[in-house]
Amino acid sequence: MKILVIRYRFIGDTVLTIPFLRNLRKAYPKAQIDMLVGPVSGDVLLDCPYIDNLIYFDTTKKHKYENTGEQKKNFFSYVKLLRQTKYDKAFVLKRSFSSAALAFLAGIKERIGFNTEGRGFLLTKRILYVKNRHEIECFLDVLKADGISARDNHLENWISPKSEEKIQDIMSNYDLSEKQKVLIHATSGNINKQWSIENFAKVIEYLSNEKNTQVFFTGTAKDSDVYDKILNLINTELQNKPINLCGELSIQDSTALINKMDFVVGCDSGTLHIAASLNVPVIGIYGPMNPKKWSAWGEIHRPIYLDLPCIPCELRVKCDKNYACIKNITPEMVIKEVEDFFCHSERSEESVQHQIDTTHPADDCIGNST
Repeated sequence: MKILVIRYRFIGDTVLTIPFLRNLRKAYPKAQIDMLVGPVSGDVLLDCPYIDNLIYFDTTKKHKYENTGEQKKNFFSYVKLLRQTKYDKAFVLKRSFSSAALAFLAGIKERIGFNTEGRGFLLTKRILYVKNRHEIECFLDVLKADGISARDNHLENWISPKSEEKIQDIMSNYDLSEKQKVLIHATSGNINKQWSIENFAKVIEYLSNEKNTQVFFTGTAKDSDVYDKILNLINTELQNKPINLCGELSIQDSTALINKMDFVVGCDSGTLHIAASLNVPVIGIYGPMNPKKWSAWGEIHRPIYLDLPCIPCELRVKCDKNYACIKNITPEMVIKEVEDFFCHSERSEESVQHQIDTTHPADDCIGNST
């Protein structure tokens, strides 16, 4: 059997397909399973053992993380390519009309996907898309609707030896002994999901000077300008100067870097999902998107968001509140979660060493604000 999974564009969305892919492979251990992915974002699955082939779908230059500058193919060239492979079944995890049309025009007999954007007639099996359900669970709903058991819903990821070696070499240039390592991720694919640089500056100053933490930055070369602006807003001398690796790392390299972090602080982005896939704790800052659907997957993470009646607008309407959902989240809210993380980390270490002092009151730690 030949199976095609369609979920192209966006790093985070692609990471969230991993439990789906694992359960699909369990159900079809001998099938050829290929996946249609976006350029760059698809690279998060380069080392995934559940896929036979990645097919890069590249027709647009709109998204900053996927602008490779290469000659694009048109939609119908992909129709022709997929027809040649003669797939038996397609799981259309992308919710767009065009993705279902692609599977239909490619002549794939079974086409299973969400009944969204009026595309139901292009699918042979239509699944209800639940807006308040985490995207991982929605993807698994597609498998269940096709009669496949999908109880195993944990995220995972894989580090290439080459990327591991590269990150080890980079880190060997710095004195990181006795320091917590924290990735700060201040950028997102949509500017309206980004927290202010002034707020990030205050959090970085706190981490460096109050907690003796080594901060790392990563992202595209263009993202480096954002971090330069953040550092220019900090008036005090930082105890530990942040290490800026923007533009120097591939997706695989960034994954290896994140795997070395003690935790990640950032706005709603694919980087947070990569961290969650590595079981690295995430303090996520969420604005207009639905945190029930898009927050880092797992109980160890700490989503920060405001309880406003307009959330989630999903950026589908013009905001008449000046994006209060993200702008009204204060540095103090984030620092409170960071402080709580440090406090619990210290207690975990004491527990391992069997040296817990039970005389300390429980309110020594600052509680979770969300």
